[in-house]
Amino acid sequence: MEGKASIFADMKEYQAVILRIAHNVRDDEDALTDLLNERSRAGWEPSMMTQDDQRITVVFQRRATSDAS
Repeated sequence: MEGKASIFADMKEYQAVILRIAHNVRDDEDALTDLLNERSRAGWEPSMMTQDDQRITVVFQRRATSDAS
Protein backbone atom coordinates (compact mmCIF):
# COMPACT_ATOMS: atom_id res chain seq x y z
CA MET A 1 0.00 0.00 0.00
CA GLU A 2 2.49 2.53 -1.16
CA GLY A 3 1.58 6.16 -0.63
CA LYS A 4 -1.08 5.46 1.98
CA ALA A 5 -0.43 7.30 5.23
CA SER A 6 -0.78 5.43 8.47
CA ILE A 7 -0.62 6.61 12.06
CA PHE A 8 1.68 3.62 12.67
CA ALA A 9 4.21 4.60 10.00
CA ASP A 10 6.65 6.26 12.37
CA MET A 11 5.60 4.77 15.69
CA LYS A 12 8.13 2.87 17.76
CA GLU A 13 7.94 0.93 20.96
CA TYR A 14 10.59 1.19 23.63
CA GLN A 15 11.90 -1.06 26.36
CA ALA A 16 14.21 0.00 29.20
CA VAL A 17 16.42 -2.59 30.89
CA ILE A 18 18.51 -1.99 34.01
CA LEU A 19 21.56 -4.21 34.32
CA ARG A 20 23.30 -4.31 37.69
CA ILE A 21 27.09 -4.12 37.47
CA ALA A 22 28.93 -6.96 39.22
CA HIS A 23 32.28 -5.10 39.20
CA ASN A 24 33.87 -8.14 37.58
CA VAL A 25 34.84 -7.19 34.05
CA ARG A 26 34.28 -10.63 32.55
CA ASP A 27 30.88 -11.11 34.23
CA ASP A 28 29.76 -7.60 33.24
CA GLU A 29 30.84 -8.13 29.62
CA ASP A 30 29.04 -11.47 29.45
CA ALA A 31 25.84 -10.07 30.98
CA LEU A 32 25.77 -7.09 28.62
CA THR A 33 26.58 -9.26 25.59
CA ASP A 34 23.82 -11.71 26.50
CA LEU A 35 21.32 -8.87 26.96
CA LEU A 36 22.17 -7.25 23.62
CA ASN A 37 22.05 -10.56 21.73
CA GLU A 38 18.77 -11.64 23.35
CA ARG A 39 17.01 -8.36 22.53
CA SER A 40 18.50 -8.27 19.04
CA ARG A 41 17.02 -11.69 18.23
CA ALA A 42 13.61 -10.28 19.23
CA GLY A 43 13.98 -7.33 16.85
CA TRP A 44 15.06 -4.70 19.41
CA GLU A 45 17.88 -2.24 18.73
CA PRO A 46 19.72 -0.31 21.45
CA SER A 47 18.94 3.40 21.14
CA MET A 48 20.45 4.82 24.34
CA MET A 49 22.69 3.65 27.15
CA THR A 50 23.66 5.27 30.45
CA GLN A 51 25.89 4.04 33.24
CA ASP A 52 26.58 4.92 36.86
CA ASP A 53 28.62 3.13 39.54
CA GLN A 54 26.09 0.36 40.11
CA ARG A 55 24.08 -0.16 36.93
CA ILE A 56 23.78 0.24 33.20
CA THR A 57 20.46 1.31 31.72
CA VAL A 58 19.85 0.34 28.10
CA VAL A 59 16.86 1.64 26.16
CA PHE A 60 15.86 -0.50 23.20
CA GLN A 61 13.54 0.43 20.35
CA ARG A 62 11.78 -1.30 17.49
CA ARG A 63 9.17 -0.39 14.95
CA ALA A 64 5.69 -0.77 16.36
CA THR A 65 3.32 -3.11 14.57
CA SER A 66 -0.34 -2.29 14.02
CA ASP A 67 -1.32 -5.12 16.37
CA ALA A 68 0.99 -3.99 19.23
CA SER A 69 -0.82 -3.22 22.45
